[in-house]
Amino acid sequence: MNTISTKDPIAVAVVEAIQAGDVATLKRLLLEHPDLATCTIAAGDPHGSQRTLLHIVSDWPGHFPNGAETVSVLVAAGADVNARFVGTHQETPLHWAASCDDVAVLDALLDAGADIDAAGAVIGGGSPLADATAFKQWRAAHRLVERGAQVTLSDAATLGLMDRIEAMFAAEAVPDREAIDEAFWCACHGGQRDAAEYLLERGADVNWLAPWEPMTPLDAAERGEYDELAAWLKARGAKSAVEVHLQR
Repeated sequence: MNTISTKDPIAVAVVEAIQAGDVATLKRLLLEHPDLATCTIAAGDPHGSQRTLLHIVSDWPGHFPNGAETVSVLVAAGADVNARFVGTHQETPLHWAASCDDVAVLDALLDAGADIDAAGAVIGGGSPLADATAFKQWRAAHRLVERGAQVTLSDAATLGLMDRIEAMFAAEAVPDREAIDEAFWCACHGGQRDAAEYLLERGADVNWLAPWEPMTPLDAAERGEYDELAAWLKARGAKSAVEVHLQR
């Protein structure tokens, strides 16, 4: 039972048990099918997508009943806590838990040995923290930081971690212009005015266009409905992506 179809009765039963938080049924299925914990479930899509049972418990929208206990049961049965999704990306279950702000499952995965800095996120191939900050899953993002995740300048700016930002600029190798511009955009994405002010003072481009989406820092702030931040940006010459393009 290495890979089973999403329509297979066993797959249907185990997915239903996981999403309902029915731990008793899950344990019974694992006993009846010893290879179930390590199998992948194929979606049957053109990408050949496959996910593990730990991906299912951490899948969007997350917060399934008894999620942390489900993780423990699956790991005890042999599930690989660092298994990769197969398909259009290579995210681990921890990436998925971070992407839906499911702190209980996130903690359970980390307690079971999940790699907190695993690469492969849909956001730039980065870590679970990259997913959490990009998707504004703030509780998950801060928990990852608390538990020792590596924090980039952009991560720190998004979350408003001023002590970390200042430490990076106090280091021997200070951030370069590209890193400062990206972090400034991320500060606006996260609604972090103090971080934005600090980075603008250090040369950030107030109208930097993000390479991952056609938005300026002002666009990011307005999308997040950070009205005071948007007003502050405009007072310093910030423009929308449309206005920037019209000027070129």
